[in-house]
Amino acid sequence: MPNSQKTWFITGASSGFGRAFAAYALSKGHNVVATARDVAKLADLSAQAPERVLALTLDVTRPEHAPAAVQSAVERFGRIDVVINNAGYGIVGAVEETPEAELRALMETNFFGMAAVTQAVLPILRAQRSGAIVNISSMGGQMSFAGFGAYSASKFAMEGLSEALALEMAPFGVKVLIVEPGAFRTDLMGAALRHMPALGAYRDTVGGTRDYARGAHRTQAGDPLKAPAAIEKAIDAEATPLRLQLGQDAVDAIRDHAETLLRQLKAWEPVAINTRLDSADV
Repeated sequence: MPNSQKTWFITGASSGFGRAFAAYALSKGHNVVATARDVAKLADLSAQAPERVLALTLDVTRPEHAPAAVQSAVERFGRIDVVINNAGYGIVGAVEETPEAELRALMETNFFGMAAVTQAVLPILRAQRSGAIVNISSMGGQMSFAGFGAYSASKFAMEGLSEALALEMAPFGVKVLIVEPGAFRTDLMGAALRHMPALGAYRDTVGGTRDYARGAHRTQAGDPLKAPAAIEKAIDAEATPLRLQLGQDAVDAIRDHAETLLRQLKAWEPVAINTRLDSADV
């Protein structure tokens, strides 16, 4: 993508990564479509550069919101170049501790909300034959941990959709980037994390995760203000990666997970391939 002025469309722009993305884009001279459920929280952002900021109400769980926001963005700036699906939240709790209603609500925001915004913007990007869709996943989109099953499930779903989308959009010159941050100093471990009621049976397996979640807020090593530059570098690269890890913790954990997968694949390969039909003419 050329280094000229672009239009960034950002969900969940009122805090955390979303606010960092918006501030960075403005600092680089880009237009910003900043969206959030509560548009009042975007007032200070709009005041920074009124001519380059369009603040919109967008609840990604409301089907009618995404198409209207995309239409408003195009009417204001003429195009959309970078779409950042950032809106989301987390849950901590064992699978048994997580009520179905909570699991469905999480998927509505983290997965279906992302899909709704993406589907709304795809016709614009296809017509332009350019642009980038950046989906903010997590190191938990590559692996899961006791107590984070629901959150990881939503990110696994995001990544599965994104991987197919990258292949579908490549002929149109549209890039797809999955971002997998580790622990960054955002609100994910604060206001954006829901704690499920604890069952004593899971004290040993999930208790440590709960303790970590309660104590991690505002102690994370990752700087959200440094993430946008890394993302822009990736989407501007000639060979944009499908996945971009952010943070040493994410790099180390995902590498270890991949190496474990390869070891198990090799160890169980004889069992795996011994499932072929014996018929010689197959």
